[in-house]
Amino acid sequence: MAALDSRSRQLALELGHTPSLIEADFIIGDSNKLAFQHVAAWPDWAGPFALVTGPAKSGKSHLAGIWMERSGAKPANPADMAAGGHDGPVLIEDADRAGYDEAELFGMLNQCLQQGRSVLMTARAEPGNWPYATDDVNSRVRLAAHFRLNPPTDIELSQMFVKLFADRQVSVDPKVIAYLVTRMERAHETAVALVEAMDDLALSRGSAITRRVAAEALEQLENQAGLSDED
Repeated sequence: MAALDSRSRQLALELGHTPSLIEADFIIGDSNKLAFQHVAAWPDWAGPFALVTGPAKSGKSHLAGIWMERSGAKPANPADMAAGGHDGPVLIEDADRAGYDEAELFGMLNQCLQQGRSVLMTARAEPGNWPYATDDVNSRVRLAAHFRLNPPTDIELSQMFVKLFADRQVSVDPKVIAYLVTRMERAHETAVALVEAMDDLALSRGSAITRRVAAEALEQLENQAGLSDED
């Protein structure tokens, strides 16, 4: 059995898993409904700019992927735009963390505004907390329709667990999911981390994902959080 567990673990590491980011797999709930509706309404936006903010793993990149598929948008590249290499909609992901040059980003937003080109921005932080020295970028961001992704409800978390396990081609007893939802931190990021921890534990033992595995994964994440708080 030890040899089998080792081979299963090695195979899992080699193959990995790819989260599904297609529109059909986006879970719509109270926490993200308005943002999704706005993305889906393109190109019938009241203005050219839209902003989606929310914590890590809350669905920002999934929404961005849906919008790119619908609009044909390309990721932000100020130099490419300045050279006339792209004249369509633009996606600016992680506007608060991706290290954009402030002057180039401001120039790109101005160019899109003047040309009426659609721009979707995503960020974790609210615009007032973005790491830019002047108010130039924020003066343009304030023109955007702003949608915040809120913490998920119990139903949304349950649906999210089903999707995340399906991405890994794993079937889990609904009672295990219910056990997790009543005990976990209410965050999309926590759900992602729990699924990864449970999958790793089950694979290392060659077993199914049971309530015992779920309890160990919860304890593992709590211990990691405790260590982070001490640092």
